[in-house]
Amino acid sequence: MQSGGPGRRRTVSADEKQQARDVSLRRIWRLFVPYRWSLGVVVGIIVASSIVAMASPFLLRAVIDQALPKQNVPLLTWLVAGMVAVAAVTSVLGVVQTWISTKIGQQVMHALRTDVFAHLQRQSIAFFTRTRTGEVQSRITNDIGGMQSVVTSTASSVASNLTTAIATAVAMAALSWRMSLISLVVMPPAIYLTRKVAQMRRDITAARQRELSDLNVTIEEGLSISGVQLSKTMGTAGTLIDRFTASSTRLIDLELRSELAGRWRMASMSIIFAAIPAIIYLGAGLPMTAGTMTIGTLVAFTALQAGLFRPLMGLLNVGVALTSSLALFARIFEYLDLPIDVDDPADPVVVDPARVSGHVRIDAVTFAYPGSDTAALVDVDIDVPAGTTLAIVGETGSGKSTLAALVARLYDPASGRVTIDGVDVRDMKLTDLSAIVGVVSQETYLLHTTVRENLRYAKPDATDEQIEAAARAAQLHDFIVDLPDGYDTMVGSRGHRFSGGVQQRIAIARTLLRNPRVLVLDEATSALDTETERAVQQAFDRLSRGRTTITIAHRLSTVRDADRIVVLDHGRIVETGDHDTLIGANGRYAAFAA
Repeated sequence: MQSGGPGRRRTVSADEKQQARDVSLRRIWRLFVPYRWSLGVVVGIIVASSIVAMASPFLLRAVIDQALPKQNVPLLTWLVAGMVAVAAVTSVLGVVQTWISTKIGQQVMHALRTDVFAHLQRQSIAFFTRTRTGEVQSRITNDIGGMQSVVTSTASSVASNLTTAIATAVAMAALSWRMSLISLVVMPPAIYLTRKVAQMRRDITAARQRELSDLNVTIEEGLSISGVQLSKTMGTAGTLIDRFTASSTRLIDLELRSELAGRWRMASMSIIFAAIPAIIYLGAGLPMTAGTMTIGTLVAFTALQAGLFRPLMGLLNVGVALTSSLALFARIFEYLDLPIDVDDPADPVVVDPARVSGHVRIDAVTFAYPGSDTAALVDVDIDVPAGTTLAIVGETGSGKSTLAALVARLYDPASGRVTIDGVDVRDMKLTDLSAIVGVVSQETYLLHTTVRENLRYAKPDATDEQIEAAARAAQLHDFIVDLPDGYDTMVGSRGHRFSGGVQQRIAIARTLLRNPRVLVLDEATSALDTETERAVQQAFDRLSRGRTTITIAHRLSTVRDADRIVVLDHGRIVETGDHDTLIGANGRYAAFAA
């Protein structure tokens, strides 16, 4: 099976298929362990309901063999009332059982969704750079959604159908053990056919979910604001439509195969089950067996036999659904089993962000991106005393943004360490580190909500006064109040309704609202015009007092007043000093300034 659009089709490996087979049913059961007592109540209700329901055929036999032939109206009345009571009791028990089992299933689904989302939130940036966004979304929505029916109804369905089948078989044996043996002939072929169908559906389900993931990726890439802009400017809308159409067409085939797999089994079993009553009627009418059972017994037995079809097929269908859902569980467990590359330490150093001075030390740091044979940073040593400003310059690809990412611990160095006030950032809780280090990058990301909520995202408990103060500091307040709805104006998808300069000033204000001791400005003013950049830089100059500021920039005008400037080239420090010293050295920095 292959999936993906034109140019993106990939062959499903044997390892992927084996993964779906290797999912442990014990691990799936552990999802239900917290609700085992509720499940016990469900099983009890099901058993009670099945036992009560078994009274119906015996009441029916009494109606046919006793009440009607003897015209015993009082008996007939009691028997009919009993039949209605049985139906009422089983219906009420069924409603209660459905409510409890559905609630359990939804709680399990909720736990799965939140566990996957929380686990992915803990993944490092490296995971998201190598994983398609649509793939992640598909796992959380399509895969978990696809297993909903299995999670919400499997346990109750097994208990209900198993109890009903056993109770029915016992009742049939009590009526006529000889005819009961005839009904058992359907079991071997039914089990065999069910196993074959389960294997078919498992493979089809795995292929269908991979195709849904590819479809999600196409939607994410083609219908996001950035994707639409790219397709319109590159003239690739037709190609995207073709890719989407091809993927959707393959889904049609997979959905048809999934729905039709086993329908012939159901048809075959229906014929067999329909033939059994006919054989029983034939056997009851043969001269050698005539008179061995009453009409009431015959009618009651055939009613039971017909009723046995539903729970037996239900049990077999549960097996098919559970086996096919193993592919979904495999995909979810694959994400839950991902190791955490950048995680909280087992024994974190207690740090009070409010008391941190902000002394940053980059000590013999070497780093290479996963999958790369070339180091992005090599043996970098930088000391940034608290309250000073460090500027990092260099050509594109020299390692400037990588260095900023290590300070914020978006990655961990391969060797060496990054410390703040002498504490290795790997020994701090991530929440403490994020309170200490504030990052404004060259790529801003704004949420599809109001300006006020975009700013409050950095500090959920921030007051309106604090939000406005941060906006003023970023030279943004006057712009916001001139908007139609002021701070309650909707930003729109990823902030594309605003200019790049406004987007970055919102990002700057959002970071400043957290009042970090260390500011990392990664090309933070790159999208600003000269006048706005000057205003924001003045705000940064005021805000930098008492803080440690690490600035990464191409424009030397933004770094010339830094206490220290470091020039990087291919991940190595080639020059260091202040602006005047480096200009006088007539080296790489001077060449940039020329």
